[in-house]
Amino acid sequence: MLKKLSVVIFLGIVLVLFMAAGPNVPLNNGMNAGFDFVSVKDQLVSMPKQALSSDEISGLLIMREEEKLARDVYFKLYELWKVQIFLNISKSEQTHMDTVKILLDKYNIDDPVKEDVEGKFVNQEIQELYNELIEIGSKSYKDALIVGMIIEDLDIADLQSWIQKADNEDIKAVYSNLMKGSRNHMRSFYRNLKNIGGDYTPQHITKEEFEEMISTSIERGPVK
Repeated sequence: MLKKLSVVIFLGIVLVLFMAAGPNVPLNNGMNAGFDFVSVKDQLVSMPKQALSSDEISGLLIMREEEKLARDVYFKLYELWKVQIFLNISKSEQTHMDTVKILLDKYNIDDPVKEDVEGKFVNQEIQELYNELIEIGSKSYKDALIVGMIIEDLDIADLQSWIQKADNEDIKAVYSNLMKGSRNHMRSFYRNLKNIGGDYTPQHITKEEFEEMISTSIERGPVK
């Protein structure tokens, strides 16, 4: 009971901080007045430290760079199109990166983002995807919004896969809230896309999941 309660408390704190952090996080700086990094770190560190499987390690490494991909692509698209949604969600992705980094530090896993250089990745598949998405998103504002949809689509699918392979409560707590963030990002991108006459067909999650997601409101409250 105490373990379950600690997880619920942590999820609530993460949610509040994720929502507060969005407008304020600089591109290459995880510390700011809106995002209480120390409180999130303290909560994660205080949760039970369990043995990690190889899948859990792989998942943390990939999600650290996948959240960086989202941040970097959105920032580049903001530079290209000067539309606020890209800047806002880029800042939100920084908080996602920072939170995954807490888990890497907690479990003494080498950070793949040793030098936080925009558009540079250790994972070559992620590097190739970044290059491809920037090329697509540079064509038009509509294509840029579709790139946002692709990223969140992939992010949700990957998080769904990794959370199924995770036993550790701290990892599952973080992944659950990252998924909720991605669902909300997808809703925002889709709304903007529809406003200019565009549409999107999911590539990674199911059509049923996608249709349910876009037909529902922004999610609030912690994922339990």
